[in-house]
Amino acid sequence: MAGLRAVQKEMTRKLLLSTALELFQAKGYAATTVNDIAKAAETTRVTFYAYFQSRSDLARALIGELNEMLGRGESRRHGPTASALAAAVREGTHTSLANWLDERSRQWEAVRPYVNVTIEASLVDPELRGLADACFEEVVADIEEGLGQAGRFAPATRRARAQLAFAQLHHAARNWAEGRWGLDRAELVAVLAESWAGVLTDGAERTGGAGRAGD
Repeated sequence: MAGLRAVQKEMTRKLLLSTALELFQAKGYAATTVNDIAKAAETTRVTFYAYFQSRSDLARALIGELNEMLGRGESRRHGPTASALAAAVREGTHTSLANWLDERSRQWEAVRPYVNVTIEASLVDPELRGLADACFEEVVADIEEGLGQAGRFAPATRRARAQLAFAQLHHAARNWAEGRWGLDRAELVAVLAESWAGVLTDGAERTGGAGRAGD
């Protein structure tokens, strides 16, 4: 019975999160209340507060779900980290970057609602001020860490390179969709990988192993 109750509790928690995410997308974070979420989930305010202290607390839980989707775990050096990104940057080839970008781009549609909610919530909710910046800083830190592990470029320039790479990724992830920009997903990834290679690798590494074998 204890196991069944635990499963039921997790199902209710997931229902509140998914319902809130749908409402935040439809109405906006600022216009969505705890009452709205409870009613849409066919439960009560009492049940909502049994799982989340506030709407802000629920928004933080959505960020936790996003980190799980992106495979981000805790890091000793900074917040949640995606080791695969740091590894791809450390390897520093066009292939390693293209492979990581391809995998990530397949999640854009799924993660976009979470990112949009995070941005809006951080702008309108005093309790969440700076939340979006903190989340984005984690990605920048992963890229910078990969450059540092590789010993690539002057340390003073690594953060700027990481910021530029992230800005490109963030814009594409939030705005690209099939039928827009005149590129399909694979074509866009190829363009983005080429741009990342220019910012994050040196000339000898941009073509990957195949290019060096012909030297």
